[in-house]
Amino acid sequence: MASKPKPAAETPSENAAAGADGEAQPAKKRFGMPSMKVLIIGAVALLVVAGGGGGAYFMFFKGQAEAKAAPPPPPKPLAFVDLPEVLVNLSAAGSDRTQYLKAKIVLELADQSMVAQIQPVMPRVMDAFQTYLRELRASDLDGSAGLYRMKEELTRRVNVAIAPGKINAVLFKEIIVQ
Repeated sequence: MASKPKPAAETPSENAAAGADGEAQPAKKRFGMPSMKVLIIGAVALLVVAGGGGGAYFMFFKGQAEAKAAPPPPPKPLAFVDLPEVLVNLSAAGSDRTQYLKAKIVLELADQSMVAQIQPVMPRVMDAFQTYLRELRASDLDGSAGLYRMKEELTRRVNVAIAPGKINAVLFKEIIVQ
């Protein structure tokens, strides 16, 4: 069952070339110049891929190379100032029993030059501590939240006393409520 060859006039390319009137029409090109729409889509796709690759390079690889190249500068050494021991009686709201607070406090400074700024105003700092601590009740110091509030308030008061200078933190070496 061999296939029969088709007559010459019935092939599709010849049918397209021959019009209804028998005139010859030019054959359509299948693989000619792409249309303008296809060119624009291809260019946009190329830009998206190139932009994504460039962005990934700068976000991931370029930042890592710069981070490895320049190590961060070493931190400045901190300075610490020991304050005299503080002993105050706590506020007794309707209680016959007197309670005392004994605290050893250290100030954390940004650098050693701050020590020279704090020494002349040390009486003002100690006065701010005494007036605040005498108003506290033993219940104000319960738990870590009470100590945190006290630390923050003392830090604020020291910064007011030594303005325009500023300390980093108030640190407790010892706290005794008796």
